Amino acid sequence: MRIRRTLWGGAALWSMCTFMAAPAALSAQGLADFDYENLAFRGFGAQWGYIWPSRVEPTQTLGLRMDLGYLGPGVRIVPTLTYWKSDFKAGEIHELERRVAALVATQTGEPAPSVNLGRIDWSDVALAVDGQVVWRVPFGVLTYLGAGAGVHLLNGNGDAINGTFVEDLLDSVTAGFDLAAGLEYLLSERFRVSGEGRFEILGDLHYYGVRFGAHIMTGASAPGEERTR
Repeated sequence: MRIRRTLWGGAALWSMCTFMAAPAALSAQGLADFDYENLAFRGFGAQWGYIWPSRVEPTQTLGLRMDLGYLGPGVRIVPTLTYWKSDFKAGEIHELERRVAALVATQTGEPAPSVNLGRIDWSDVALAVDGQVVWRVPFGVLTYLGAGAGVHLLNGNGDAINGTFVEDLLDSVTAGFDLAAGLEYLLSERFRVSGEGRFEILGDLHYYGVRFGAHIMTGASAPGEERTR
């Protein structure tokens, strides 16, 4: 519990510092001031990534990203839809087996039985919205720092747990919080590629990850983020 509070506290502090520093950084970069009237669908893209979670094995992620333009000075709004699936780590399964055995022993008054839950996997479908502070650096590269929140639909699955209270414990709808930092390069006015690092927290699960994407822009570039020749 103390570790989780520390993670949330560090994440909140990073987010607050990022957005407090944003106006000064962006005013020097030439990005125009924007308000909610400038929010509009500008593009979409596909992302592939890899995550290193705390409770399940490292795995790849697949996702979609939208660009809704700028809400404030250099603050871009980016919704994402992401999916991953992975097996629980062996240590997590052994701990779950121990707890199930202890529960059965408590309820029946008999010695703890031998419990074998076999293979269990966990999947996640996440809809998140990030606010990204964007500025341009040399060589026509856009850099961004962001923070966001989302809803995660977690689903547990395994031959031994399907239809049991264990599956019910693993199936949940959970709020999540993320931090991100990335680079974006304009190959043309209509096509961009990106790469980013992320840290995400949801319930008792957290993970580090990377994402790489290709994006098609249907709207015009904002002043200050145009492709340099």
